[in-house]
Amino acid sequence: MHIRFSTTLLATAAAAALLSLTTPALALDVATVKPQLEAEISADYPHLFDIYKDIHQHPELGHQETRTAAKLAGEMRALGFEVTEGVGGTGVVAIYHNGPGPMVMIRTELDALPMQEKTGLPYASEVKAQWEGHETYVAHSCGHDSHMAIWVGTAKAMLSMKDKWSGTVMFIGQPAEESVNGASGMIADGLFKRFGGKPDMAFALHVGPDPAGTVSYISGPYDTTADSMEITFVGRGAHGSMPEKSIDPIIMAARFIEDVQTVISREKDPMVFGVVTVGSVTSGSAGNIIPDDATLRGTIRTLDEKTRAKILDGVRRTANAVAAMSGAPAPQIKLGDTAYSVMNDPVLTEKTAAVLKQAMGDKVSQMARPIPASEDFSEFERAGVPGEYLTLGGMDPKTIAEDAKKGIPVPVNHSPLFTVLPEPTIKAGVEAMTLSVMNVMPPKA
Repeated sequence: MHIRFSTTLLATAAAAALLSLTTPALALDVATVKPQLEAEISADYPHLFDIYKDIHQHPELGHQETRTAAKLAGEMRALGFEVTEGVGGTGVVAIYHNGPGPMVMIRTELDALPMQEKTGLPYASEVKAQWEGHETYVAHSCGHDSHMAIWVGTAKAMLSMKDKWSGTVMFIGQPAEESVNGASGMIADGLFKRFGGKPDMAFALHVGPDPAGTVSYISGPYDTTADSMEITFVGRGAHGSMPEKSIDPIIMAARFIEDVQTVISREKDPMVFGVVTVGSVTSGSAGNIIPDDATLRGTIRTLDEKTRAKILDGVRRTANAVAAMSGAPAPQIKLGDTAYSVMNDPVLTEKTAAVLKQAMGDKVSQMARPIPASEDFSEFERAGVPGEYLTLGGMDPKTIAEDAKKGIPVPVNHSPLFTVLPEPTIKAGVEAMTLSVMNVMPPKA
């Protein structure tokens, strides 16, 4: 469904407007802009680093990002943006009009993860919060803290060079990306009705474990579709010494965890991407009690609708079969909360790649394939906004080299050890995002 959607984008009015921006007359003069941009970024960096550290040290979970949203809103008001808070719950919208031209969205995420940080940084998070009925540590182990610093830095850079572009920028601080419902919540709250209509295009980026300061791009599918999975096996509790009196839900859970992988290894085309991961198993209270039920939570990742349908069907069949084998009632199966693939617009990708290569040289490269993660920037695209989503390297090259010598993988996003090297990551992110946006804006008349 997502791929079919992308092929029709160029027929929309927004895409037609985008095509008109590819004319040489509107090309960005990189040689003139780059020195001024780099000077602005260097001057701003100490403040951006302070923003990054503060947000890193005070992370907030999805739909709880009140402090984070207020901080970003304050930064944007100080720059002269028209700021609205509370969009879609805790979302922030900041608008700056700078004459006639397209409206361009620049989006960052606000939320952190329910996990403990183990980086040992002097500004590491020690925050705890309530999450799904229990207390948990909270950490920016996905890198959204750096995204927010880059977002503010891009706004500052755009305004410092407002004599060189014309149009409207819409900066979006989106809640709850990790639960993939923040973008849809902002749209449902009138994002495109309350703030001047749909943007002509949208930009976002994500930091990852590539060398800090590098940027990569891809046309078409950027990442995978994600479906959440929650399955509760209902058994019959008993004393641990009398298993014959029970229907053991933990046995069912264990059997399912193993058997569901045959859907991947024996039903799915081995040349096509597809993953089923169980990340949480909850059951029982004591070692000598066979509990009544066991709940599994996980994720299903695919790149195409045919494979997605096959795996979802396989998950349901496997869960029901496991319960039937144990003489148990049918399990409670919840599959959904879908995050569709981010689909980079081909025209926008080509235009963005050209300006970034001209400005940043061999630090810019094309991605070999889509990444296996997922996120809900795709909801803006599915609403009709052509998008461009970039990958930003954030890992210290020394760490990459040392881990390679040890034969261990570098920490990736969502690892308790994941962290970015703030400089040059933040600087490179501001440069890449500012150039990308200015490149689709006509020059100031």
